[in-house]
Amino acid sequence: MKYIISFWLLCVTALLTVSATAPDTLYHELYRSQYHFSPRQGWIGDPCGFIYYQGKYQMYWWGKVESEDLVHYQEVTPFAMKGAPENISYFTGSVVIDKGNTAGFGKDAYVAAYTAFEKNSKKQAQGISFSHDGDTFQYYDGNPVLDIWSTEFRDPTVFYYEPTRKWIMVVAKALQKKVGIYASSDLKHWEWMSDFGPYGDQEKSWECPDLFQLPVDGDPYNKKWVMVVSVNWAQVQYFVGDFDGKEFKPEEHGYPLYVDKGLDYYATRSFRDYDGTLEHTTAMGWVATWDYAPHVPTTYGKGFWSVPRNLALKTYPEGIRLVQTPVTGLETLRYGEVAYTRTLPVGAKRLPRFTPEENVYELDVTFDATKPNVFGFNLCVGNGRKAVISYDTESHNLVIDRTDCAKEQMPKFRRMAHAKVEPVNGKLRMHIYVDKSSIELFTNDGKDVFTLLTYPSETQTGIETFALRPGTSMDFKGWMLESVW
Repeated sequence: MKYIISFWLLCVTALLTVSATAPDTLYHELYRSQYHFSPRQGWIGDPCGFIYYQGKYQMYWWGKVESEDLVHYQEVTPFAMKGAPENISYFTGSVVIDKGNTAGFGKDAYVAAYTAFEKNSKKQAQGISFSHDGDTFQYYDGNPVLDIWSTEFRDPTVFYYEPTRKWIMVVAKALQKKVGIYASSDLKHWEWMSDFGPYGDQEKSWECPDLFQLPVDGDPYNKKWVMVVSVNWAQVQYFVGDFDGKEFKPEEHGYPLYVDKGLDYYATRSFRDYDGTLEHTTAMGWVATWDYAPHVPTTYGKGFWSVPRNLALKTYPEGIRLVQTPVTGLETLRYGEVAYTRTLPVGAKRLPRFTPEENVYELDVTFDATKPNVFGFNLCVGNGRKAVISYDTESHNLVIDRTDCAKEQMPKFRRMAHAKVEPVNGKLRMHIYVDKSSIELFTNDGKDVFTLLTYPSETQTGIETFALRPGTSMDFKGWMLESVW
């Protein structure tokens, strides 16, 4: 992540700011997400070291949090790393379980791989730390383990590739718009295999690569590899292809494909299953964009992670695409269900029967998209402000407009996003999660996903539907969601 070192300085500031927070207001501060994970206090950035081990999801941002269901979270420590020289800071990375003691730190040792940033030279090299409990990691005296003498070489993801019995590292050569692929037998000595890129979006910088395998159309005998890479400090693109332990070869070489088409989703990280029991590959991302991440108006700290998303590959006429669906465990937070079918009135009208008192809710709505119309939702309505989700049935263009949603003024925050979203059998499904300061929209089966920050006032809780013409029907379901805190 760009400038992740500033997190530690800002974290200290946040700790001092919120140290006097009363127990009854902790986790209920203004704009604090109620079912997304954020630390007790301080900064959170890129997801690091996502593993499933000993029956728990274990997640790091070089603090650590655990979860048994990816719905409820137990923060373990805000500082999991120790022992680095004063000149070294920890950047983004990953964690593995060394079941075979290949590194010599002990059987089943936790090994973290990350970018070791030299403060004086600004050099970025790859280092490792080890742990026997997963809570506190000791810096390896032989660091760095991979050094190409670059100031733009960062964010390693490491995993074990069984066919070659090698550890594989994918790491960003940021300004070259490349992902370096390296192999190792012991996590300490790395050999260059190949570079992937530049492909797709090459505008600014590449960061935070991840590489994982998924079945196509649910067929366990037909799997493809997915390379994801964060680009331009603002989005995540992905490629579907094949990997042989040395090279990743994408199936398409044309336009970029994006994991999320909204305004605020970055640094997606998938869970590695070291118990061998998970049915799905699940990922989460950082809900932020570097243009204004340091300026968001939160007092407890800054940043949070997305709802966890199960990943799959599905074949469409244009090719194989990544689809994402929220984990079903989120359904346990639902209460106060409202369901009905109605025809949308022309103009903007207050949504009947579902009137949340706070922006902590879920909507699952299917629209008839067969008639020419422009329709959608106004969310976070109040005080003359709103966030707009609009769909045009003729152009299939979905537009998100949050230019006049936030109560606070932040630089570069007034933005819009849009993308083509094809209806399925004449229907458009919008599955929406609203949580205090964010909206996540999953359309149809999760092929097109949009994440955005909102920061409305506490009284901006209204919901409206709108339609340009008569005749569009919708099947509506809505739920309030309990706080996980």
